[in-house]
Amino acid sequence: MNRSSLRSTWTLVGAFLAAALFAGSLPWLTGSDPARTVLRARQQERDADPAALEAIRESLNLPENPFIGTWQWLTRAIRGDLGVSWVSGTPVTDKIGSSLLVSLNLSGMAAAATLILGFLLVAPMILAVGRGRPAASPVLRVVSAVLAAIPEFVLAVLLPFIFAVRLRWLPATGWRTTEHAILPVTAIAVASVGVLLRVLMTAVTAVADEDWVRTWRANGARPGRISVEVARRALAVVLPQVLLLLAGIVGASVVVEDTFAIPGLGRTSLNAALAQDVPVVQGAMAVLVLLGVVVGTIGNLLHRWLMAPALGAGQGAAPVRHVAVIRRGWGWWASVTLLVVLVVGGWFRTSSVDPLARNSGPSWLHPLGTDHVGRDVWARVGEGAWLTIGSAVVLTLICLAIGLLVGLASKQGGAGITDILNAIPSVFLGVVLAAAMEAGLFTAWLAICLVGWIPLAVHTRTLAAEARAAGFHQAAITSGASSWWITRRHILPSVFRPVLGHALVRLPHLALALTALGFLGLGAGHDSPEWGKLLADSVLHMEQAPWAVFFPAMGLVLLGLVTNLARAE
Repeated sequence: MNRSSLRSTWTLVGAFLAAALFAGSLPWLTGSDPARTVLRARQQERDADPAALEAIRESLNLPENPFIGTWQWLTRAIRGDLGVSWVSGTPVTDKIGSSLLVSLNLSGMAAAATLILGFLLVAPMILAVGRGRPAASPVLRVVSAVLAAIPEFVLAVLLPFIFAVRLRWLPATGWRTTEHAILPVTAIAVASVGVLLRVLMTAVTAVADEDWVRTWRANGARPGRISVEVARRALAVVLPQVLLLLAGIVGASVVVEDTFAIPGLGRTSLNAALAQDVPVVQGAMAVLVLLGVVVGTIGNLLHRWLMAPALGAGQGAAPVRHVAVIRRGWGWWASVTLLVVLVVGGWFRTSSVDPLARNSGPSWLHPLGTDHVGRDVWARVGEGAWLTIGSAVVLTLICLAIGLLVGLASKQGGAGITDILNAIPSVFLGVVLAAAMEAGLFTAWLAICLVGWIPLAVHTRTLAAEARAAGFHQAAITSGASSWWITRRHILPSVFRPVLGHALVRLPHLALALTALGFLGLGAGHDSPEWGKLLADSVLHMEQAPWAVFFPAMGLVLLGLVTNLARAE
């Protein structure tokens, strides 16, 4: 094992232990005595007298401080014992095991559907490469932008409303037969395929620029043979990310499982967090961390196995070309115009309650209709934009600052940390923090910031490594310049603009995470106009006022289109 592999292994072990330490100390992160929390969960009417608290500690073997508690939890978890539920008193391992099987089944089918749908959509692009045509596909780029911008929880609401309530073709909730899996798998796959499409398009474009493609074509290789090899190479590139997508779906499908009443890991964790049943949340987080490590390792091994023949034949990747050209077509301008009208137009309207105008359809007085208490939907959407888009902008800036600092400071390693944290999506992390802290907007912000900086840090580290290998960097070191001076004057200016563009592209993802937590009741407070909370309140009355769901959802889609349709090419 070389030094780099050894360093990555120790980084992975350290990150895993840090995550396990966090999981083990969850009962004390609530800021209150765990015995008091158990007593409140089991017997709300009983006073928290010393005798009752001591009885709880003895029955659950609760230690008095987080250090001993964390050590005991870790030693038991290694043996497969995750403790007992604070609410029901049943073993956590049994509950987590059964819910994990359901989530793995759901995420496995969703990941397979995502991969199949992604390759079907990108197939014309692969065939074009085989025939020697340009790999770029503007239509596919627009399709990926639209799919990536559709909120998963909106699909989880609309699909059962259309196909179960209106058409009565499929069951709306439950997890008993194959028919029960169709709608939730579709909701996850449609929301995930947009992200996968971007990865596939980038991979196919990079493979099309490799020297072996031109060599094969010049030697008379059949277009079909070239296309097959391009597809195999693209699959080798994206396979680790697809497997991590599967691990991420297990934690990120909280909304889908809750909406469809699927007894998976996400719904189990959400219910436990709302009931302050911390051991169940602990166990779910530990399982996700372990799953991230296993899936990340398998993905890297499969990637090396699939790439080995190509690398042995000299089919290396072509140098990456950085072209700072921003293309904004009519779709981008249309999305910007509609978003501005939707948001700014609502600022000049009033959202006062009018019981006589409840669930009124669009009219001259209320162009976007009214909600279930008679408030103007346009005004509510405009008010919520301050919280949703404004929060997403602030969170993007915070993640950008952290990503730049960490990326510039770290020169090697970090893959293990990325694999682990990728397996704990911000929505699931919000559930975990809600069990340790009071659910609210600050908790949602914290959950998003804890993982939102990672892609930006990885991007910064990669660009900084390229800059350090340049001649000007070596010349500055030879001249006696300090590392801080070189970073501030040369490296930071060279990496800032591309990382800033990356951060802007990720802005709608942070907005979707924030609204998903609000939709679950773990974000903005009661009666808030934040778009996720607005959707959660409107869904209950969707049959009488579907416009109250459509317009905040359209705002999220437009926000995603504005950033995804103006990417650098």
